[in-house]
Amino acid sequence: MITTVTTYPWLTRRHLGWVTVRTRYRWSSPLALLACGGLLLSGCARFDNTAAGQTFSPAPVPSPESPPQVQGPGGDSGAGPGNPGGSQQSPAPIPPPQGCKDFDKAVIATCLDTVAAVAGLPGDGTTPSALAGERKSGRVLLATAGHDATTFEQLDVQATGDGGLTGLALSPSYVEDQLVFAYVTTATDNRVVRFAKGQPAKAVLTGIPKGATGNRGALASDGHGALLVATGDAGNPSAAADAKSLAGKILRIDTSGNPGADNPAPGSAVFASGLHSPGGICGSADGKRLWVTDQPGSADAVYRVQAGQQLTVPAWTWPDKPGVAGCADFIDANGILAVASAGGLQNLPVNADGAVTGKPSISLDGKGKPPTTYGRLAGMGMINPQVAVAGTTNKDGGKPVSSDDRVVLITISQTNGGQGKD
Repeated sequence: MITTVTTYPWLTRRHLGWVTVRTRYRWSSPLALLACGGLLLSGCARFDNTAAGQTFSPAPVPSPESPPQVQGPGGDSGAGPGNPGGSQQSPAPIPPPQGCKDFDKAVIATCLDTVAAVAGLPGDGTTPSALAGERKSGRVLLATAGHDATTFEQLDVQATGDGGLTGLALSPSYVEDQLVFAYVTTATDNRVVRFAKGQPAKAVLTGIPKGATGNRGALASDGHGALLVATGDAGNPSAAADAKSLAGKILRIDTSGNPGADNPAPGSAVFASGLHSPGGICGSADGKRLWVTDQPGSADAVYRVQAGQQLTVPAWTWPDKPGVAGCADFIDANGILAVASAGGLQNLPVNADGAVTGKPSISLDGKGKPPTTYGRLAGMGMINPQVAVAGTTNKDGGKPVSSDDRVVLITISQTNGGQGKD
């Protein structure tokens, strides 16, 4: 069951029956800069890997002896000397937003426009923050709990069709270089750019085909120092199977845009093939599982990705096509693969080996208790292994409220939400 964080500081284990949260971040040094020689790359850039003039001190990480604490929906848990386990009363209802003021404490940014991409920022959980990208404007904002969102960067994008700014990811070595990557549509192509606060964006990988549709893309770190890029088919389904095209692929590159070391084909950026309109790519904290969502047309799907794979057999499909987008891997002993969609959060029960063990349950669709809904959910990113962040796109085909579009926090209990496989 997926629940939303509503107050800070964070809920204790005894209140929700959670396991101890151990926040871990895997940072690795950037891969060595290689010559631009990948057979399939239309263009890559060579420049310094660090954000000049920037300084950074890593946020403290909570220890197992002093984990972050979360308070559940409705405010006070009721725990105290006379009630050590906390109150079992129903949470107080959350008032509707008033203008840009949202009373839901899980909401950390309001009054944005079509937040198609997000990236959680590292921290100890006491003040969650993330970068949020507006698909149509190309604006990247810093969203922090308890503060107004501020502009972080302005990217040049062309948002015709389903393109624009659709993917954000931190550098695999963000603590050292403070670089951020974005997947954007321009007047001529789809591409990956990178930037740091106060510095203009620079192209990393160019020449990804652009079409009237099929321009959505997504980004993620692979957990081993490389960047994963999910690309659309640019409206040409046959391109997904064409080894010479960058369209419809998962690409694995280093931070300068060169093919990642140990890719399936030496000198090629292609890691897997067969995508059409990817909405999100995500992996487990240990780097052992990798997932990608897609909207190929007949049914929405999520795939478990392996190196060199042709993506033809989904881990799960949605014939009703809810519009799957970003995802977050919360998997442990009783894990959930959370998939954002236009109809709420699709919660797939998945075991530690990455096998789907039941059909998805749906939360954040306005039908559960408490009756919280955020409308159309799009990009997702992890803040720590137990907390994710998501953006909404209600101003792009949904039913926006006065505080839309928003950036919201999502967390998971250790209860499996599956209901058994069909």
